[in-house]
Amino acid sequence: MRPSALIPALALALIANTAPAQQSAPAENHSTTESEAPQRDTSFIDSAGRAHITRVIPVPESLSFQSRYWLAEPVKDGGPEMSLAERRKGTDDWAATARDAWFKLYPGTLTEDKIAGVPVRIVVPANLDPARKDDILLNVHGGGFNSDSGSYTESIPMAGMTGVKVVAVLYRLAPENPFPASVDDTVAVYKELLKSHKPSQIILYGTSAGAILTGEVAVRLKQLNLPQPAALGIFSGMGDFARNGDSQFMYALRGLSGHLDLPEDGPHDPQYVAKTDPKDPVLSPIYADLHGLPPTLFITSGRDLLLSGTVNLHRAFLNAGNDARLIVYDGLPHAFWYSTKLPEALEANHAMASFFLQQLPK
Repeated sequence: MRPSALIPALALALIANTAPAQQSAPAENHSTTESEAPQRDTSFIDSAGRAHITRVIPVPESLSFQSRYWLAEPVKDGGPEMSLAERRKGTDDWAATARDAWFKLYPGTLTEDKIAGVPVRIVVPANLDPARKDDILLNVHGGGFNSDSGSYTESIPMAGMTGVKVVAVLYRLAPENPFPASVDDTVAVYKELLKSHKPSQIILYGTSAGAILTGEVAVRLKQLNLPQPAALGIFSGMGDFARNGDSQFMYALRGLSGHLDLPEDGPHDPQYVAKTDPKDPVLSPIYADLHGLPPTLFITSGRDLLLSGTVNLHRAFLNAGNDARLIVYDGLPHAFWYSTKLPEALEANHAMASFFLQQLPK
């Protein structure tokens, strides 16, 4: 039997809804059972243009066995979501485990410090390249703007794969500190680094919330007439808080599995947006003048809830005449490159590292 035959199909049952408030919410805490799961494809477009569909989707055979096995792991689709306190604790516990796993692959030293009064984590790889000792990869982590899922997982592999020091900004979190606190903190760190480094020696990047923040900071730097960094890395992000992209109606954090709340009317992530106009050009860079931004690598995946946001912002960068590159990994969910166990995750991290090294003069 082929390995792929061991992996059961994943079923997607969703309503792609342009007016979510009109839909009744599913009963809380009820997870779909095997007997209730759809067994056939259906499609109906209603008078409002909403697609009521069921799809039974197998795991792509082109993926590694590790990824196919991972995607086949059952995840309950019942709600409700966990509290913020529970989310933060769970994220912190997971991040500590991921930190240790990444350090086993890419040894280095980790230091807690402050730059311009902002807490940072500094990762110096054991294989620090002497020719790049003055270069810095400036990371702004993921975690939905309300937790930190990435200051380890986005910095340790990048440091090890590039031989370059990484500074991870521990910006203030929402909802206690909504926009523009995270932008202000990152700009403050960047301005301080400019006192001892050329902008050509700095690259700004992040995943998820950090990818969104990367675009926001680039626009803010342009407004302040500050020099742009050598390059940007926008890995599963978006640039439009006023409109929900198509993929946000279809995918949860684990892609086709797990609980999915359809986007509601109003701005995406209201706790982060707070009182800011969702079309503010810093909050939502897709409405900004993007001309003259540095070379940027965009990465997303086929089952990423921010697939639409990433490709739409990539297109906006291209339309502004920027050097904007896009990689889309088939069949995988949001920020899969956080994993140390998936071959595709290592491949994606290497793609990021290769791009960064190409942009840093030696």
